[in-house]
Amino acid sequence: MKKKILRTISLSLVLIGFASFLQFSTSPEPKPKKPNILFIAVDDLKPNVGAYGDLNAKTPGLDRLANEGVVFQRSYCSQAICAATRASIMTGLRPDKTRVWDLVTDFRQVNPNAVSMPEYFKSMGYETAAMGKIFHIGSTGPGHDARSWSVPFEDAKRPTYALPNQINQKGKGKATECADVPDDTYADGALTKLAIASLEKLSKGSKPFFLAVGFRKPHLPFVAPKKYWDLYDRNKFELAPFQQKAKGSPDVAYHVSGELKSYTDIPQFQSYSENDLDHLPADKQRELIHGYYAATSYTDAQILMLINELDKLGIRENTIIVVWGDHGWHLGDHGLWNKHTNFEQATHTLLMMSVPGTKPGIRPLTLCEFTDVYPTLCELMNIPAPKYLDGISLVPAIKKPDAQLRDFAFSQYPREKGKVMGYTIRTARYRYTEWMKDSFRTYMPYDKKYVMAREMYDYEKDPNETVSIIDKPEYLQDQKKMEQLFIDNMKKEYTSCIEYSKIADFKEPIPTGSDKSKNKKGKVKVKVQSED
Repeated sequence: MKKKILRTISLSLVLIGFASFLQFSTSPEPKPKKPNILFIAVDDLKPNVGAYGDLNAKTPGLDRLANEGVVFQRSYCSQAICAATRASIMTGLRPDKTRVWDLVTDFRQVNPNAVSMPEYFKSMGYETAAMGKIFHIGSTGPGHDARSWSVPFEDAKRPTYALPNQINQKGKGKATECADVPDDTYADGALTKLAIASLEKLSKGSKPFFLAVGFRKPHLPFVAPKKYWDLYDRNKFELAPFQQKAKGSPDVAYHVSGELKSYTDIPQFQSYSENDLDHLPADKQRELIHGYYAATSYTDAQILMLINELDKLGIRENTIIVVWGDHGWHLGDHGLWNKHTNFEQATHTLLMMSVPGTKPGIRPLTLCEFTDVYPTLCELMNIPAPKYLDGISLVPAIKKPDAQLRDFAFSQYPREKGKVMGYTIRTARYRYTEWMKDSFRTYMPYDKKYVMAREMYDYEKDPNETVSIIDKPEYLQDQKKMEQLFIDNMKKEYTSCIEYSKIADFKEPIPTGSDKSKNKKGKVKVKVQSED
């Protein structure tokens, strides 16, 4: 009897131990921490860097990021102007849904139901912080869109110029400056210090973070410490080979380079003139190109410091890095300077990522748009993307670089204070553009009666856009295909806009501006739009 009791006790202990083992072995493992995101915006940075094949550029930071990460070679912005393109990438919506087409409209005022990317991430448990220029400064409300950030917005304040400079009534001085000063003399160098301090603080927190850092250079004026100018030999820069208006193209496709002309050392010149003597003098062109590259190298050095800081903190392996230039920039092609067009040099953008767990040196071939960044990050973070976004996830192209996710990229640009809108689609080979009159937008049914001009370019045979091939006999078949692709897209956009309007609450735009847009009595001041 005693032995039976002992056997029963022993068996019970075994069963209890086995049950405990099962309980321990089947308990859920701790969930891995969601990835951090370092989101770097660079003002006016076109893909003229080493990672995109530019042999002149001295950009070791971006080149390193490319070697370790992902380079989207065929990325395009929604509209080649700061406020519109930034509102688009930050909301995942095209301009006809954000209702931002200029430099003064705050998307919150015209589309208050829109949810920005950091605002959405904040709702998903992220600590969200920003510094520098993320949204356009002149079209964003207090706190740089305070709803987006769980940490108060910061910025680095520095004088525009390090050397004495005569400022005109427009608040502009010279277009370039080469000063033998430390990096933090200018705002971007000081911003890097702020960002490093923020990374150190955020890395100690219990939440994953989204840190947005917005560098201002190479936006005009092209100011940078002398050591970055010294990286280049000005005489080795080649001028744009084609500085005229494309044959057969409409005048509405061009502008007068007003942003550049507002600087005190820029002589009057005629954009897209057939007479070379009307163009900006060659010496001034080389100075500006030199300045653009020096300012690019300056910002590249800041980006490299941030990458190194992630390594130093030991969080690089759990941090997604995104670097994007908000649009392209004309450096004399077509006789144009600045952005503000639907041409390749204005719409083609830099978009790079570093994604933990992926192979290094990935170069997807697919066409993509800035609206794709929002859903891509959602998938990489393993959170659901809002259904109303215009973009698509680029993760399939990261996993399979030869995948073609889009047949074309879609962009637009307004003229005549918005009464005319040019819509353009860019395929792997062609660009097809229609300029629409009478304040047409894609939330209106497409009708050919609105079309006032058209363009089409063949980048395989004519990368400099010297001739619009619209209605050329040898291209009629391809033109017909592009026309149908364009019309089908416009119909799709109309349907999408109608569906989106069911959840939107569109308002009439009111005069708005930066955090300084109100006077002491709370009345809104009217902010005059300028090209920027």
